[in-house]
Amino acid sequence: MEPNRVKKIHDFGQSIWLDFIDRKIMNSGQLQKLIDEDGVRGVTSNPAIFEKAFSSSSDYDQDIAKLAKEGKSNDDIFYGVAVEDIKRAADIFSQVYEEEVKGADGYVSLEVSPRLALDTEGTTKQALELWKAVHKDNVMIKIPATKEGLPAIQKCIAEGLNVNVTLLFGLDRYEAVTEAYIAGLEERAAAGKAIEYVSSVASFFLSRIDVLVDPMLQEKGLKDLKGEVAIASAKKAYEIYKRVFSSARFKKLEEKGAKPQRLLWASTGSKDPAYSDVKYVEALIGPDTVDTIPLETLEAFRDHGNAANTLDTGLDKATEVLAAIKKAGIDIDAITKQLEEEGIEKFNKPYDKLLAAIEEQKQKALA
Repeated sequence: MEPNRVKKIHDFGQSIWLDFIDRKIMNSGQLQKLIDEDGVRGVTSNPAIFEKAFSSSSDYDQDIAKLAKEGKSNDDIFYGVAVEDIKRAADIFSQVYEEEVKGADGYVSLEVSPRLALDTEGTTKQALELWKAVHKDNVMIKIPATKEGLPAIQKCIAEGLNVNVTLLFGLDRYEAVTEAYIAGLEERAAAGKAIEYVSSVASFFLSRIDVLVDPMLQEKGLKDLKGEVAIASAKKAYEIYKRVFSSARFKKLEEKGAKPQRLLWASTGSKDPAYSDVKYVEALIGPDTVDTIPLETLEAFRDHGNAANTLDTGLDKATEVLAAIKKAGIDIDAITKQLEEEGIEKFNKPYDKLLAAIEEQKQKALA
C-alpha cells in the first residue's frame, strides 16, 4: 500500500494542522481519523470557520437557545459555544500533546474577537479570559500581529499562555513578533516562573500576498514572478527564524526549557485556479515548522502532493525575487500593511455575520 502523502510531510520535521473545526467532524469520528491516518497534529480556527459551522448546521441551535434564555449577549453566546468545541477538540488532541516530547504538538487554537485587533488592553483581557475558560494545556489563543497586538502577545506569554500569533504578512513585523515572544519569556523567567511548557507559533499568511501582488507584476512586465512573492517572503522569514532562535539571547532561555516559536504557514489554499492546489504546501516543507491547511487542500495533497524538503532550497532565488519587485517599484511594506488591514476586515465580516445568525436564533428561542 502506498504510504500516506500527508503523513510523509512529518518525515521532514513539519507538523500538519487542520485549518477547520465544526461539530460534525468531531461527532463523525473524521477528526480522529485525520489524526490516525494523515498524522494531523493540531487544529486552527477563526471567525470565518465558526461562521460556516454555525450557519451550515443545526448542531449549535440548542446551545444558542440555552445561552439566549440565560440572557447572554451575542458575543458571549458565540464564545460560550466556541469554547465547548475547542475544549472537545483539545481532548481529542490530548494524546498528541502528551506524546514523548510533551507539548511538541496537539494544539487547538481559538481567536480573540477580531474587533479587538487594534486594542491592546481589550485583546490581553479577552485572551486571559478565554485561556481560563478553556482551561486546557494544549490550547493556543490567537492574537493578531498588529502593532497593538504585539504588547498583548508579550504580556500573554509572560502570563504563561500559549499564543498563536495570526495575521502576519511582513518580514519586519515577523521580527517584531519574535521579539515579543522572547521578551515575554524573559519577563516570565525573571519572575521565577516556569517557561518550558509555554508554546507559540507565528502564523505567516501566504496566498493573500500573491492575490494582491500578482496583478502588479503582470502590469510591470514581471509575469514570470507571479505566484513567487509569498513563497519568497516565507523563505526569508525562515532565515530570520533560524537566526533569532539560534542567538545567544535565546540560548539562555532554552537552557531553562524554552522552545522556539515555530513559523506556521497559513492561508495555504491556492486562491488562483491557475496554480496547483497544493502549491503552497509543497513549496515550504521543512524542519521545525507547522502548516495549517484547509480540509480540501489536505485531501488534494493526500491524492497528489509531493513531500520533500523544499524550505531550505532556493534561498538565493527568494532574495532575487524580493529584490526584483523592489526594483520595479512595488512597495512590499505598503502591501503587507494593506493585507493586515484587509485581514482584520475579512475576519470582522464573518464575525458580524456570525453574530447576526446568533441574534436570529436567539429571537426564535425567546419568541
